[in-house]
Amino acid sequence: MDEHPIQGLMKTVMENIKEMIDVNTIVGDAVESPDGIVIIPISRVSFGFAAGGGEYDTSYKQDKPNKDNKMSFGGGSGAGVKLHPVAFMVVGQGQIRLLSITDNSLVDRIIDVAPQIIDKIDQMLNKKIKTKNNTES
Repeated sequence: MDEHPIQGLMKTVMENIKEMIDVNTIVGDAVESPDGIVIIPISRVSFGFAAGGGEYDTSYKQDKPNKDNKMSFGGGSGAGVKLHPVAFMVVGQGQIRLLSITDNSLVDRIIDVAPQIIDKIDQMLNKKIKTKNNTES
């Protein structure tokens, strides 16, 4: 059975989208600074596509009947891609940090600093317990 024309349209659109979007689109190429810090851009990619068409009878005129019963096809397809940078991953000096460039940077900073805050609280509690044990002895 022959491939329907709409299948060809959809196949073409999907192949073109596949060529445009790969893992390097989302996680960009790493850039190394002179001091050895590596910066990796991270983006959000959104895409969409549409394809459609219809068949119609070309023998609309009564004086020219459609002898082979073939329908004509008309259709189209399209796609769109949106690339939005969201963060930079910074690797260096024994640390990995994610620097967000979105509006949620306050929440991201809190999450980024949380391990340090927990360490400080742990140190304070341990110091308090040691001081208490020393005074009781």
